[in-house]
Amino acid sequence: MQEKYDPKSIESNWQETWEKTGLFKVHEDSSKEKYYLLEMFPYPSGKIHMGHVRNYTIGDVVARYKKMRGYNVLHPMGWDAFGMPAENAAIANKTHPAVWTHENINTMRSQLKQIGFSYDWDREIATCTPDYYRWEQWLFIKMYEKGMAYRKESFVNWCEPCQTVLANEQVEDGMCWRCGKQVRQKKLQQWFFRITDYAEDLLVNCDKLPGWPDKVTTMQKNWIGKSTGATIIFPIENSDEKIEVFTTRQDTVFGATFMCLAPEHPLVSKLSKGGENESTVMEFVDRMALLDKTDREGDSYEKEGVFTGSYCINPLTGRRMPVFTANFALMEYGTGAVMSVPAHDQRDFDFAKKYGLEIIVVIKPPEDDLNAAEMAQAYTVEGIMVNSGNFDGMKNTESKEKIADYLEEKNIGKRTVSYRLRDWGISRQRYWGTPIPMIHCDNCGIIPVSEEDLPVKLPEGIDLLEGGKSPLATLDSFKKTKCPKCGNNEARRDTDTMDTFVESSWYFARYCSPDYDKGIFDKDAVKYWMPVDQYIGGVEHAILHLLYSRYFTRVLKELGLVDFKEPFTRLLTQGMVCKETLTCPEDGFVFPEEVKKSDNGNMICCKCESEVDIGRVEKMSKSKKNVIDPNTLLQKYGADITRLFCLFAAPPEKSLEWSDRGVDGSYRFINRVWRLAYDMMDSIKNIAPFNGDPGDLDEKLKELYRKTHQTIKKVTNDIDERFHFNTAISAVMELVNHIYGLDRKNKTPLMDEVMRFAIESIILLLAPIAPHMTEEIWKSMGKKESVLLAPWPACNEDALVSDDILIVIQVNGKLRGRFNINADAEDELIKERALSDDQVTKFIKDKTIKKVIVVKKKLVNIVV
Repeated sequence: MQEKYDPKSIESNWQETWEKTGLFKVHEDSSKEKYYLLEMFPYPSGKIHMGHVRNYTIGDVVARYKKMRGYNVLHPMGWDAFGMPAENAAIANKTHPAVWTHENINTMRSQLKQIGFSYDWDREIATCTPDYYRWEQWLFIKMYEKGMAYRKESFVNWCEPCQTVLANEQVEDGMCWRCGKQVRQKKLQQWFFRITDYAEDLLVNCDKLPGWPDKVTTMQKNWIGKSTGATIIFPIENSDEKIEVFTTRQDTVFGATFMCLAPEHPLVSKLSKGGENESTVMEFVDRMALLDKTDREGDSYEKEGVFTGSYCINPLTGRRMPVFTANFALMEYGTGAVMSVPAHDQRDFDFAKKYGLEIIVVIKPPEDDLNAAEMAQAYTVEGIMVNSGNFDGMKNTESKEKIADYLEEKNIGKRTVSYRLRDWGISRQRYWGTPIPMIHCDNCGIIPVSEEDLPVKLPEGIDLLEGGKSPLATLDSFKKTKCPKCGNNEARRDTDTMDTFVESSWYFARYCSPDYDKGIFDKDAVKYWMPVDQYIGGVEHAILHLLYSRYFTRVLKELGLVDFKEPFTRLLTQGMVCKETLTCPEDGFVFPEEVKKSDNGNMICCKCESEVDIGRVEKMSKSKKNVIDPNTLLQKYGADITRLFCLFAAPPEKSLEWSDRGVDGSYRFINRVWRLAYDMMDSIKNIAPFNGDPGDLDEKLKELYRKTHQTIKKVTNDIDERFHFNTAISAVMELVNHIYGLDRKNKTPLMDEVMRFAIESIILLLAPIAPHMTEEIWKSMGKKESVLLAPWPACNEDALVSDDILIVIQVNGKLRGRFNINADAEDELIKERALSDDQVTKFIKDKTIKKVIVVKKKLVNIVV
């Protein structure tokens, strides 16, 4: 063991050793309990960032810890390689997406190996390879055959810069989740997955995921958005057409005085066609297509609409109701039609006042009447039914069921459960994705590709069109094909590709048998490994990826491929990595390395030497340049110190605030452990760790032995129960400090054996956290196998028993001090010790002590 800690030589050596010995390769083993640890795989952006480092370090510690606890641990890694992120980056860098992606995969794989993550690289997958997406296409066909996948024309979220459709979940505040540009509504033929068939099951099982954070299951519940109410049919005047409305307030139907349709509703153009308002209506529809739907549903957004020129009939009152198209009516909610009751809905009230529409009160306060002409706002609380025919005098809450009965009896409506969740539109008009395996034939219609012809390969040796548009629709060598049913040589392939979230919705199952070529995966392997025991990733994926993965697993179950429906037993959503921003008045945001200290101690810009403003702490982002390149850390400090800082700075679920001092502190601690092992190595190398009776030890060694077992218990509990690595590391630090505080020069009997036990325990406890350093020390201690193959240290509860007890001191019931004393001490001695305590005397020095109460072995209360 060398005297100076040199991470560069140590870390590269052990990474090579792990790879040569296949330490992290695993296979199904029925004799061992499995543990599947998975972090969300990255898209190959070019190089890893600190968010990756933190996420994967957290997972790696758990994987290594579980391996030391005797589990058969599956810990794979791969690449979410298709989709807009990779394609847009390739366009920006003027290269082909395939070239860009594969080069980046090689770069990022090398970086991950540098940090020493315990991945089974034999299981590596990349979603852009035909071996992977072949089975995604196969699954699409199976879903199509079962009616789970279908095609229809619909209004979709269209991003012009990205030239593609976005799912609702991919639109953030009206902007594209990837490029940040405005999204508009556009009508296209699209492929959809029937996720709504599983809405209730997905919702109910949110409460059966005890290992998931409440915030994630709450977000999913809200997105699924279950509402219970009624569907009511409103006939259109002088037409066979009808408007179906879903409402949770059927108790107010007698007060419905006008109808509002979403601008995207198919009836809008029909009802306005040929009328004097047709052009105004269509201008309004076009303008609404450019607006943010999130803003349209907000309370602060001004409500507006246009009269279509048509009327519908209220089926319960016979009242003639004008039909508007309005900005607050959304196709994503209910049926895209709103039965407007201005007396009892503030949004409808504001709209009615703006356009001079009738207001009819149908619910009044229990002890008062309401005059519609005098109302300043809608009455929205519970009350008594009025102007509601046979339902007058009832409580409105009680009338809901009665009115639902009436609707069903008269065949003008029915009880209905509605969900906010909509079917998942998966068509993308982009090149870099999985081709949809469907063929369009003029004779046979739309039919799937024959299974023996899979995969439908994405042609990689072609250039994108201007603006990044997909070339697939214009590429005859791809588009033209033979119909597998009738042999028509003029058949056409579908030229859309799948949403990249399809790839990430089942990849966790493919890891179980990544080379299996007889099916989507080896069922026996999946039965052994799945579900994932611990999944780790960002909370920003709560709705998109996590909900889709739960849905896909249900599809796999329905197809008889798996026997479970929840893919992830436990979920950890790690916090962000944050750092303060640095802003130069001349150059704007600047990188940390572009700033230096001036002679007077101020931070100045290296370019122009202007004083730099230190902003607030924010999530690290390239745009604000408040980033730290992991490569810089690895070069300066090495992997173990980088890992240690990521774990020690904050609990995993909290945001980590970057601190240069924190990194330096991690550096000092690693070196303290190294020096301690080096200094003691000659004394402890060839002896066995102490495993005898603590009663044979002198007081100092007994305390060290007890402290070591306390640390083992603390670290084990912190990792097992909460993944609180920061407090686990802190406990090890305390033990190291304790050893440094001992007089190690004056040897006493059994000192070397106890020291061996303590240092060996420190190395084992740190092995998942700082694997390279601990491997080197472990080997220097004479061990032949990897420290990872050693069993996790066990706490001896008997060793925790202390001869002392803690006594709390109170003065007039308030805590004023505490002290330790021998467990056999008499009450009188405890009393004397309490009265002489330095912290207590200042509270009683000028006062008369009325009495002293000693509660056996617990506390002393001094009454003055």
